[in-house]
Amino acid sequence: MTTTTDVFQLGSRITLLPVVHGSGDVALEVRRLMLENEYDVVAVPLPPSFREGVEAAIEHLPAVTMVAQSDRPREAPTWRPRSEHGSDDDEATAEYSYVPIDPCQPVIAALRVAIGERIPRAYIDLETRRFEPYTAALPDAYALKHVPLARFASATLPSIPNLPEGQPRDRLAYQADRLRQLQRKHRRILALCSIIDWPWLRAAFDDGPDPPAHDDVEPPEILAPDAKTLVFLLGELPFITGLYERARRELEDDENLSIDGIKELLLSARANYVEKYGKRARSLSPKTLSLYLKYVRNLTLLERRLTPDLYTLIIAAQQTAGSRFAIRLAETARDYPFQSDLGYPGIKLGIDRGRLDRGETVRLVSRLPGQPMEWRSLDLKRATDPEEQQKWLTAWNPYQTVSWLPEDDRIERFRTHCIDRAQEILTADLARSEKFTTSLRDGIDIRETLRNWHAGDLYVKNFPPRTGGMDCVVMLFDVPADPRDYPMRITWHAEHDNESTLALFGTNYLETMVGPGIGQATYGGAMFLFPPVLIPEIWQDPAFNFTTTLEERLLAAACHYSRTRHIALLAPGPPGAAWRRLARKYGKRFVHLPLGKFSQSTVEQLRVFHVLNGRQVRSYAARFIQGD
Repeated sequence: MTTTTDVFQLGSRITLLPVVHGSGDVALEVRRLMLENEYDVVAVPLPPSFREGVEAAIEHLPAVTMVAQSDRPREAPTWRPRSEHGSDDDEATAEYSYVPIDPCQPVIAALRVAIGERIPRAYIDLETRRFEPYTAALPDAYALKHVPLARFASATLPSIPNLPEGQPRDRLAYQADRLRQLQRKHRRILALCSIIDWPWLRAAFDDGPDPPAHDDVEPPEILAPDAKTLVFLLGELPFITGLYERARRELEDDENLSIDGIKELLLSARANYVEKYGKRARSLSPKTLSLYLKYVRNLTLLERRLTPDLYTLIIAAQQTAGSRFAIRLAETARDYPFQSDLGYPGIKLGIDRGRLDRGETVRLVSRLPGQPMEWRSLDLKRATDPEEQQKWLTAWNPYQTVSWLPEDDRIERFRTHCIDRAQEILTADLARSEKFTTSLRDGIDIRETLRNWHAGDLYVKNFPPRTGGMDCVVMLFDVPADPRDYPMRITWHAEHDNESTLALFGTNYLETMVGPGIGQATYGGAMFLFPPVLIPEIWQDPAFNFTTTLEERLLAAACHYSRTRHIALLAPGPPGAAWRRLARKYGKRFVHLPLGKFSQSTVEQLRVFHVLNGRQVRSYAARFIQGD
C-alpha cells in the first residue's frame, strides 16, 4: 500500500507528509514510504541547532536519549535548593524544549532511515528560545492498518483547529520559506510536518508572509533519561517500543505490534507475577486472560480509541486479577530492555518536569508533541516493604487470631453450594424410570424412551423425596498435600450460629504479612461442620493418630463428627480405596464433587484467606486486603 498520492504533493517537487508524533504505526508508514521511493533530501520540523545533537543521539539507538535546549544561558544560575513547602512550579526554575530520540517517533524514524541511506537532511524550523507547543485530539493511528495515510490525513482535516497567533504562525512561515528554498536546489523533497500543521503549512507555502528572524539560542545537550521514567518520554509504552526495536534487530514482522505487543506485554507480566508470588499468585488461565482482553476492548471503545492506553490496561488488570497483578503489569509496561549508560548527564522524568543530575528541576516541553496526554490517578495496593513486614511480624501476638468476616461469608456460601450439588448427585443416583401413565412425574426420561421406542411406550423420571441432609463438607484443593507446604493446622470454632466449625491446613500466614496484624495464607484443605458443634483440636487429637496424611486426618475427623451418613467431598479426583475404607470404618459415604467442575478463578480466590491478629484489626483490614 503506497501513501504517495497527489494529496501530499506541494508544488511539483515536494512531498509534504503529515504525521502523528509519537505513533509507532505512523513511523512504520514513514519508513515504508522512504524505502519505496527515492528522495534527494529529507526536511524535518526541527531547528538547525538541533542537528548535531539529534543525529549523534540517533547513532546511539536503540538506547533512548533526549536532546534538550534550555531557555536560559548556561552561565546564569538556573537552580536553587528545593524548598520544604514549595510547589512544582516554584521548583522548576528553567524550561527545556527537547526532542525525544524515540524509535517510534516518525521524525526520528525518517532521520534514522535518511542517515542509513545517506540522504541529505534539512532542519527547517525556526530557532526559538522558548518553544510554544500546541496540539489537538486526533484519531487513533491504528486506523492506518485498514486505510491509507492519505485518506486518514484527509479525514482529520475537519477536526484540525485554527493555527494559534504568534510563534506557531511565525514557525510555519519560516518552514514554508525554507521549503521554497529547497525546491530551487532539489527535485525530490520529502518534508515532514505535524498533521495539525499540514493545511496551514500548505497555505503559508502558497502565499505566506515574510519569514521572521531566528532567536539567539543555547546549544542543545544530550541527556540520558532514567530507565524507569521512559514512560514520560516515549510515544508508545516502553515495552512496546522495545518490541519494535527487537523486531528491527532480528528482522521480524513489526506490522501489528501496536496490538500484538499488548498480548506479549500481558503474557510477560503474567510470567513476572507468577515468578514473584508463586503459589500466592492468582490463577491467570487463558479464560481469565480472554475476559481481561474483552474488558480492555470495551474500555478502549468507551474512550473512543482503537488501541488501549496504559491506564486502561492497568485498571482492567486491577478489576480482573487484583492490584498485585496490576502493579506487575505497570512495571512490565515501563521496561525497556535496550537502555544503557552512554555517559551523558542523566535526568529523571515526570509529568512535564525533569530533575537533572545536578539537582535542578526544570519544566519540559516537547518539540514533537503527539496526542494530548491525560494523566489519571489509580488507587493500587502497593507491595509491602520487607522492613515493614518484619516490623508487623515482630508485633504479632500468637494468642489472638481471628478470621476476616467477608471471607467467612464467601466460603460459607460456597459450602452451602457444595451441599446442594452433593444432594443433587444423591437424588440423581436414586432416580427411577417408569412408564408414563397419568403423570409426567419429574420429566420425560429421553434415554429410556428411546431405548423402548419399538414398543411405543413413554418413560418418565421419578426422583424420590430428599430425606435428611448433610452437615459436613470436606474441601481438598491440593492432593496429595506436602506437609512442608502447609504448616498451619488449626481448628476454628464458630463465632455465631451462621458459621461452621472449621478445621483446616494451610500455608504459613506469618510468611506473607500484607498489613499490620494481617497475614495471608492459602487453604490446602478444610472441613466444615454445620450447624456448628464444639469439637477438640483435631490436629492434636490422638484418636486420629492412625492417619498418615493431612487429607486422611481431615477426612477421619469429618467421618467422626458428622451426624449424617453422607459427606460432601470436593477434591480433584474421586476418593481412592484407602479413603473409602476410612469412610466404611465410620459407616459413612463420600459424595464426590470434582474440583474441575467449578470455576478455577473462583476456587483460587476462595483458597486465599487472611488471619487477623485480634478483632480490632477488622476495623481497618479492608484497606490492606481488598484489591490483592
